[in-house]
Amino acid sequence: MDECGSAIGFLENKSILISGSTGFIAKILVEKILRIQPNVKKLYLLLRAADEIAAMQRFFNEVLDKDLFQVLKEKWGANLNSFISKKVSLVCSDISISQMGLKDSIWIEEIKHEVEIIINLAATTKFNERYDVALGTNTLGAKHVVNFAKQCPNFKLLVHVSTAFISGEREGLILETPHKLGESLNGTEGLSIEIEQKVVEQRLKQLKDNGASEQVVTIAMKDLGIQRANMFGWPNTYVFTKAMGEMIIDDLKDDLHLIIIRPTIVTSTYKEPFPGWIEGARTMDSLIVGYAKGKLTMVPCDINSFLDVIPADLVVNTIITTMAVHKLQPSNQTVYHVGTSLTNPMQYSDLLGFIFQYFTEKPWINRDGNAIKAGKLTVFNNMTSFHRYMTIRYLIFLKVLEWVNKALCHSFEDKYIDLKRKVNWVMGLLQMYRPYLFFKARFDDTNSEKLRRATHEKETNSKTLFLDPKDINWEYYFVNVHLPALVKYIIN
Repeated sequence: MDECGSAIGFLENKSILISGSTGFIAKILVEKILRIQPNVKKLYLLLRAADEIAAMQRFFNEVLDKDLFQVLKEKWGANLNSFISKKVSLVCSDISISQMGLKDSIWIEEIKHEVEIIINLAATTKFNERYDVALGTNTLGAKHVVNFAKQCPNFKLLVHVSTAFISGEREGLILETPHKLGESLNGTEGLSIEIEQKVVEQRLKQLKDNGASEQVVTIAMKDLGIQRANMFGWPNTYVFTKAMGEMIIDDLKDDLHLIIIRPTIVTSTYKEPFPGWIEGARTMDSLIVGYAKGKLTMVPCDINSFLDVIPADLVVNTIITTMAVHKLQPSNQTVYHVGTSLTNPMQYSDLLGFIFQYFTEKPWINRDGNAIKAGKLTVFNNMTSFHRYMTIRYLIFLKVLEWVNKALCHSFEDKYIDLKRKVNWVMGLLQMYRPYLFFKARFDDTNSEKLRRATHEKETNSKTLFLDPKDINWEYYFVNVHLPALVKYIIN
């Protein structure tokens, strides 16, 4: 790894295909490559769109028009569109179907013969996504990407971005090892991707035959995903389908050079292109938003558990650096955990302190112009006590409303509805995040640490491709970068 200082030079004159190009990490990756290596030959960006015009509109609206690209815009000025048109080709696709949904034969042939590197970032990250959707994108999409890579004569490397949390609720040290086909987390036998496809097809057919509405189908597919995930030991549909995606890649890769990147909880940018760019509430951010708006006043969690988060630009820098390393030292497969629970651990007690500090000093101002007072969160150390408290509180409040209703002969039905909605929202949100609020594992990052040590010796490269989370001051990052970013881009 002593030559990985050539990572920026490695990108020169390369043709790279990126799937999921409108996603959070993909946007940051595209911006980074175009900014640090303008001599990249071509970026083929896959995105879902009806035609080229729709693809162009989507790219400009959802990618190029974002604040993320302001540094690149300042660099190129009026020449930006010309530069983009030379370096970027937008490709209508759907990786959930064969050939990644590429229909235009001319496009297919050009991409096959030009592309040297494929970076698979396409994913649906909703924990309770429809099972048919998640299976199609996160699992079968990985299969179709591998099969397409095998058809490219000049192909050099596949980078597949997964998630560290395919480990489910396992405890202890999670190693950087492949996840093998059919390997469940709870020892249940019979995990087969082909069977999972049939289960989805049969359920959809049954629903169609019964005349189910689209809403009913969506609910049934979400329930099916959670059911199948739990059956084999995973807590939600997202990590289950991502785990199967890794399985199918490992099984089909043959002699392909493969890198698997497993980030932990991805947060706003730490340094580049500027601190604090984020898009969408990401895992723990939903809880922070609820707290800032006064909806969340209590939380069940182990305050001593490690909260493994990683700024998005460090994930992107790892992707770029590993590509250069594996060009110099080819490997059939290497897994990289990109996280902080070993190198710079943070606990939930730290996070609760940071958000209390920030929103006490700078409370969120709602639409009516009122400051939402932030109080200290009530913490429950297990879900049982939390459920008991919420149930008792809910029943007492209903009794009070009922008494007031009778005494004043006035209907408080809207209050009942509001209360029920709020309770269901809180309970649903916290139940969804329960596995991560009581997380008992830490992620081994031996491979990532080797990468960091090697790049640290290259002064220029270490500044442009910052990798080392040990240098992050968590209090400064959350209070001055991440939480202000949430207020700017999410809460407001």
